[in-house]
Amino acid sequence: MKIRIITAGLLLAATAACGAQSLDADTSEPAGSAPPVTLDQAPAEEKAAGVINAITPDPALASKTPAKLKKDGLKVVSSIGYPPMELYASDGKTPIGFDPALARAIARKLGVKVSITDEEFNSQIPGVLTGRYDFVISSMSDTPERREQLTFVDYVKAGAGMIVKKGNPEKISGPKDLCGKTVSVVDNGSSLQLAEGYSADCEKAGEKAVELLKFPGDQEALLQVTGGRAQASITDYVVAAYKVPDEKLGIEAKALEGTESLWGIGLRTDNKELIEAVKGALDSLIASGEYAKMLEAWNLGALAVDAATINGGT
Repeated sequence: MKIRIITAGLLLAATAACGAQSLDADTSEPAGSAPPVTLDQAPAEEKAAGVINAITPDPALASKTPAKLKKDGLKVVSSIGYPPMELYASDGKTPIGFDPALARAIARKLGVKVSITDEEFNSQIPGVLTGRYDFVISSMSDTPERREQLTFVDYVKAGAGMIVKKGNPEKISGPKDLCGKTVSVVDNGSSLQLAEGYSADCEKAGEKAVELLKFPGDQEALLQVTGGRAQASITDYVVAAYKVPDEKLGIEAKALEGTESLWGIGLRTDNKELIEAVKGALDSLIASGEYAKMLEAWNLGALAVDAATINGGT
């Protein structure tokens, strides 16, 4: 298996001119203690780079950061290729997107460096269990089955969404508004199942069924809306939100309430110290408003949670 390991940013010289930030060394520490850490900078193409690079360590959290983490840095695994949550910058090797952004932000709150490794989804949990990685952050739903192996610090609440034309001329705000409308979906996926359920609900209510247009991929389904053949398309909300900034498409994204599930950062259950550190860092980011700003940078404000929870999924 080919594995790519990417440091979270260029290692900057520890000078004020370069803008690098270091933890102040405690002169009371014995000789041989760890030197100050030069924090990583976010890549230039990361939309939340300005927010991330302004984050400074939380003194209370940094003082309790596990010694091994201070020495080795935070080792994170993700599956790069699900924009806007995880994707590569134009160089084809630097991970950007909300998940890498949050990993970098957590590392800065804890005052440690971070590396992000790209692995296929099915290899991520075993990688955490064997200790190769400290945690996985990869749009992973916090489910009872996964909690048999990992403990999750939940960081967003995501679900399905709809794409409609800009201005929403058909006034579609929820499933009830789809009755009698034409809706495009990816065939044989969760979006199709959701649309079929909505159509059945319409018929039970005495309304016209939803006319479904099925396609192999999201792009084909999207084109039915922009071309006027469908009034809406159902897909993952994060996918819909990612496409909205493209003004040439002329679309809006609508979250489908009631479809959300918690996505979590997965850690070894016996690594209590790190679990509390990650939860503390996320809570600090939420309280400071930095978390919300990072979500907004990727047009994902609808995914926000009010506080970090542990194993809150259903």
